[in-house]
Amino acid sequence: MTVKEVAAYLHLNEKKIYALLQEGRLPGTKATGKWLFPRKLVDDWLNETSHAAAPDDRLILTGSDDPLVDAAVHALAVSLGDSALIGYTPVGTRAGLALLAAHKAHGCFIHWGPAEQADRNHVKLIGSIRGADEWALVRIARRAQGILLRRNLSGAENLGQLMEPGLRWIARQEGSGSHHFFLTQLRRNGLSTINLDIVAEMPTERLAASAIARGVADCAPGCEAAAREFNLGFLRLGWECLDLVVPRTVFFRPLLQRFLAGLDSDETRYLAGESVGYDLGSSGRIVHGNFGLEN
Repeated sequence: MTVKEVAAYLHLNEKKIYALLQEGRLPGTKATGKWLFPRKLVDDWLNETSHAAAPDDRLILTGSDDPLVDAAVHALAVSLGDSALIGYTPVGTRAGLALLAAHKAHGCFIHWGPAEQADRNHVKLIGSIRGADEWALVRIARRAQGILLRRNLSGAENLGQLMEPGLRWIARQEGSGSHHFFLTQLRRNGLSTINLDIVAEMPTERLAASAIARGVADCAPGCEAAAREFNLGFLRLGWECLDLVVPRTVFFRPLLQRFLAGLDSDETRYLAGESVGYDLGSSGRIVHGNFGLEN
């Protein structure tokens, strides 16, 4: 549809259409030199921005990989049976935000740097994305982040010891929170990745942990919970915050609220305690958003 056609379709004037484009709220393309609007994307946008029409029978989550989130998703999926669908596809922080911005997912898990900088860094990270003014950040957990190690390396006491030649590394993709945290810690210690023997790149923490467990590599950036899940050693470098980015309309959906309630359940807290490396003290708190619900 053209600007004139989409204005008629939405019962708005053309000036309002251009305003919505400027705000990044209306899906459109200028690939042909003029604005065009795929009808399906416009219909999807109407659906997503209408609370009453928002589908309550599915919730698609993406972003960062996390064992506790995965367990909570599966627990909710079992309780839902065939009444609704909850899906979780971890692709990394930045790739997940791109999917959320493209209306391909309903929520995105992110972690971006040390815990003490999380509130500022996470807001800054999403601030440049069109439509982010309609998003909120919900705290999921604080979790220990560091280096996954093969078992006989578990005596390593600092990052510098792991820079020695001969150690095989699994890298995480650029744009993932674990990769960003790793680079931050290297810079803090005056180290770099120049001399690392990188044998592979893995898209999730648990795939990296699996590679180490199978003897493919010796080290990889990741969270402590992933190390414990695969019975690996772990060098803790610090704590980070895992947050969920959700649009305003999604936050109030029953499925999302059930998922957040599940994170605060005794079962989930038991899993967190067994996994080690989690602090759920602030789980469910809105740390950023214009909902009028911030704690």
